[in-house]
Amino acid sequence: METVEQLVSFHHVQVQLQGGAPWGFTLKGGLEHGEPLIITKIEEGGKAAQCKKLKVGDELVNINGSALYGSRQEALILIKGSYRILKITVRRPFYFQSCISVIVTFLFFGLKKKM
Repeated sequence: METVEQLVSFHHVQVQLQGGAPWGFTLKGGLEHGEPLIITKIEEGGKAAQCKKLKVGDELVNINGSALYGSRQEALILIKGSYRILKITVRRPFYFQSCISVIVTFLFFGLKKKM
């Protein structure tokens, strides 16, 4: 049986938001809650939505070049200290099993139609 680590890989997405607060996303979790810092909401029409790179479920790992160590308070201080530009890096899961399932399904049905 496969473990989660075998089925999931992570990639990083770098985003630069401009124009000042509000940035248009909401965070949940943090070291204080025993959870990673996760984007839980992206405001429709906000700066985060307009950049089209962030997704609900992304884990915040870096703000303006500063690596985060999990504290929500630390993240909020760094975000509030960003006056015109906010540069963030998020970690996003990439599910190998989902991709493999799509490829296998496509190949199976593609070959079946040709037969």
